[in-house]
Amino acid sequence: MSEHLTLEVIDAEGAETEAYDSLPRSTRMSLLQRGLVAGGTIAVGGVVIGGLPKLVTAAPSPSQDVKVLNFALTLEYLEAEFYTQAVAGGALSGELLKFAKVVKAHEAAHVGFLKSALGGKAVAKPTFDFKGTTDDPAKFQATAIVLEDTGVAAYNGQGANVTKKILAAAASVVSVEARHAAWIRDIARKNPAPAAFDASKTSAQILSAVKATGFITG
Repeated sequence: MSEHLTLEVIDAEGAETEAYDSLPRSTRMSLLQRGLVAGGTIAVGGVVIGGLPKLVTAAPSPSQDVKVLNFALTLEYLEAEFYTQAVAGGALSGELLKFAKVVKAHEAAHVGFLKSALGGKAVAKPTFDFKGTTDDPAKFQATAIVLEDTGVAAYNGQGANVTKKILAAAASVVSVEARHAAWIRDIARKNPAPAAFDASKTSAQILSAVKATGFITG
């Protein structure tokens, strides 16, 4: 699929991302800021960020696709690193370790897919501190549930903000994220499908959830 989702498809003329090019490439959260517009101040990992608000709510466009894809890439970086560290840490075993290994590969593939689509417009990978959640099976399990549920809600929340080509690509990712969420819930002996409909969350709600973790440090 990645050969069909490229920056050329997202922004065939190139003109619609000129303003995007001028924005700074520094911390992970400033990268998030580049994909967002207007409002608010939050603190993430001890770093205070001003003017970090919600994604554009204008009609879908190629330039907005770039912003949404970078927003998704931010979350995929976080998930991929979380599972990478959990597998490398050696604290997991059995079904939990199997889950972590499979999902690690999936999240790494999602990162690669989005980076390939964005090309030079892809945000850089931030630094992380998972605060011991990758070194304790119970904490890992609880955190994985939160991350997977958040990922599903984030993708669902941006469905109306992207063009049809991007929506189709995003759907192929969010369905897998939902499988992850169901799998880890089953491992935790929780209902893997607790509701008939999955909720969506706005970018502001997702940013608040990311802030609450304190996992992104720069």
